[in-house]
Amino acid sequence: MAETCPKCGYADVPGNECPRCRVIVSKYRAYLQGLGRGGPVSARAVAPAPAAPPSQWKPSPAGSAPGGIRRLSFHGSGGSLFGIHIVNVLLTLITLGIYYFWGKVRVRSYLLSQSEFEGDRFSYHGTGKELLIGWLKAMLVFGVPVGLLANAPELLDAGVTVRIVAGVLVYCIVTVFIPLAMVGARRYRLSRTAWRGIRFSFRGRVWDFVKLFVGGTLLSFITLSLYTPFFATKRQGFMVSHSHFGNQKFDFDGRGRDLFSPYLVAILLTLPTLGLCWIWFAARKRRYFWDHTSVSAARFHSTVTGGALLGLYVVNLLLLIVTLGLAWPWVKCRNARFAFRYLTLEGPLDVTGIQQEAQVVVAATGEGLASFLDMDFDLG
Repeated sequence: MAETCPKCGYADVPGNECPRCRVIVSKYRAYLQGLGRGGPVSARAVAPAPAAPPSQWKPSPAGSAPGGIRRLSFHGSGGSLFGIHIVNVLLTLITLGIYYFWGKVRVRSYLLSQSEFEGDRFSYHGTGKELLIGWLKAMLVFGVPVGLLANAPELLDAGVTVRIVAGVLVYCIVTVFIPLAMVGARRYRLSRTAWRGIRFSFRGRVWDFVKLFVGGTLLSFITLSLYTPFFATKRQGFMVSHSHFGNQKFDFDGRGRDLFSPYLVAILLTLPTLGLCWIWFAARKRRYFWDHTSVSAARFHSTVTGGALLGLYVVNLLLLIVTLGLAWPWVKCRNARFAFRYLTLEGPLDVTGIQQEAQVVVAATGEGLASFLDMDFDLG
């Protein structure tokens, strides 16, 4: 008989495991009763509780409060994700691609539900319907106009001048829509991500980022890419400093000039190292971005190295080649586990004082635009 999940309130749980938060219902009830909450909990409201199943939930360790070192951990496995992936592929083929959006939600839900911080798991609340509608809107406002503009001159057998002008217009439109997609995707994904029942959010103004992006792109082109580290740092700063977790704001204090020297060294070593030096620069940039990201008085710290990053890329590539792409789920899990392995949050942080704030309704149009442009933007 279907019942209500005692943790997240999901109605009509088909079995003993909640399909939304993955909690084992019987174990969670036993856990609540062990706390002395008494009686059947399904008949009354339950206070917000840890997002992890009770068998894995534990109080925050004493060493992490208030100024200790906190770590994230990933508990997923390639085998479990492979099962989800196979079903997604089959249903996407059967539905002629329509199920793709629901499949993407299932993958994101799994990856976040296996990511843990302070004993609690993250959760994802997006839906396939939202992604499908967002993609359709992106097609109408971007795909159709750009497609017509790109192909109409050739179909109408227009002159060279008209074709050049149309090509320039297409390039300009794409340059503007890329930052629109980046902001829209981040705003949507953060609004659908939660920890301990509190949602993340992004509050940056889209046109501020469009101006930053277009200006940075032009300066990078004019300076023959020398402005790139400044541009990348400003992009990261905008994305981080406008991100919130409940009522708590993230901050970023990085400066592009700190990455300029490593960037020049990477350029000079490109030929001698056959381009491998850029992996070390990527690790350096990742460390720098995380080390200059903070929340309240706590600061993130990354210890990733170029050698470790190279090893990750090489093994992932070999896995995909040898298995003809079937190892994709294992690669996704390896990437998540790798990212957490070298990342800590250090310093005082009162997580109990963070509260949910009212959120505006966020549509998935930006996410759909990102999918249409074949882009994938991580939260980090």
